[in-house]
Amino acid sequence: MESLDLRKAGLKVTHPRMRILQLLEHRTPRQHMTAEDIYRQLLDQGDEIGLATVYRVLTQFEAAGLVLKHNFEGGHAVYELDRGGHHDHMVDVDTGKIIEFESAEIEELQRQIAEQYGYILEEHSLVLYVRKKR
Repeated sequence: MESLDLRKAGLKVTHPRMRILQLLEHRTPRQHMTAEDIYRQLLDQGDEIGLATVYRVLTQFEAAGLVLKHNFEGGHAVYELDRGGHHDHMVDVDTGKIIEFESAEIEELQRQIAEQYGYILEEHSLVLYVRKKR
């Protein structure tokens, strides 16, 4: 994403918006970041962008459809760029680790279940809370 994407979303290009967008873009694959994670990384990189500004920008990005916000049970809100594709999540209840996964079979089964009850599946969110086998 670039400054052009911010403009398309109706947002002015500002230093805080660009820096937060860059951090979200360069996150390691499958990493979800809290506002506090983003704030700490900005500080570590010498950016003096306040935590309130980080929250405000993330809210603006969410409203503009640039990021997805997830509120997993027992944890803080986490954010990821909305790259258009669909995936589901597993949350390790012991470590809080978030694992993304895709399954065509699960997607089809959910569509079939909705249809069985007389509905068309418009959107969904699936979160599995898991624990490692011992």
